[in-house]
Amino acid sequence: MASMKLPDLAPSPTQDCERLSRALQGRGGADENLIVWILGHRNAFQRKEIKEIYQQLYKESIIDRLHSKLSGVLKKAMVLWMNEAPARDAMLAHEAFKRRWKRVNQLQAVVEIACASSPQHLMAVRRAYCSLYECSLEEDIISNVSTSLQKLLVSLVSSYRHDRGFVDLNIAKSEAAKLHEAIEKKQFDNDDVVWILATRNFFQLKATFGCYKQRYKVAIDQAINSSGNGDLSFMLRAVILCIDSPEKHFAEVIRASTVGQWGTDMDSLTRAIVTRAEIDMKKIKGEYFKMSNTNLDDVVTREVSGVYRDFLMALIGGKF
Repeated sequence: MASMKLPDLAPSPTQDCERLSRALQGRGGADENLIVWILGHRNAFQRKEIKEIYQQLYKESIIDRLHSKLSGVLKKAMVLWMNEAPARDAMLAHEAFKRRWKRVNQLQAVVEIACASSPQHLMAVRRAYCSLYECSLEEDIISNVSTSLQKLLVSLVSSYRHDRGFVDLNIAKSEAAKLHEAIEKKQFDNDDVVWILATRNFFQLKATFGCYKQRYKVAIDQAINSSGNGDLSFMLRAVILCIDSPEKHFAEVIRASTVGQWGTDMDSLTRAIVTRAEIDMKKIKGEYFKMSNTNLDDVVTREVSGVYRDFLMALIGGKF
């Protein structure tokens, strides 16, 4: 469920564009508060209309205009927000690949694309990636990601899962046993593990995870967490959470972004909020509260400042 609060009677896209044009042309710099107030309260369809009409009225892209007039984390978040979801996810994956110092938590963006949304969305992201960067997701994984993670990530992004609700419990029990054996032996790159997680439909996998917990008395993500602490085990746990409980995964991403020893990880915080604001942010807020006994609104207010805070608060449905 989305968390954003939309106006009961929104202005027309033309009116929004006229106000945004004035906000982006001020002599003293952009009126960031007005930009956030408008775009932070418009859904994907409304933002698409704004982009199209702005282009017609002013013969330029509003995304390009925002990019040139805004700065810092607000610019990055707003540009992501104004792109359609496939292009946005393609941009996040590319940024993760091209960082000079890559951290495994940033590469989670690839797992989220493959496992926390539909097979149709993954295909759209792959097309957008090729269009934007003139190479495939798979090529950039091979070129930019450590060998230990390549097999899993390439398998995840190149697979097309059957999007259906059919479940075979015999297969679920058999594959739960295969996963258990590999986890016990710490063989996280086992062919069976990768094949099962990358190709089975989400309903079948949820049944497999249920069989695992019923038979071995521990959730599979917890079993992986207890058996290994390397990059691959970290990524496998992200795969399982994205499939089984995406709201729990993103609540953990947000929590981890605010407890690091180097301060708030604004990139991870932005990614989680911007990509899920129109999908399941209400559920994420509920999971976050269960996890930390703290409201997400309070955490954003504490960790973030200025107009960027106001923007994130708008996306999570908070008061500002």
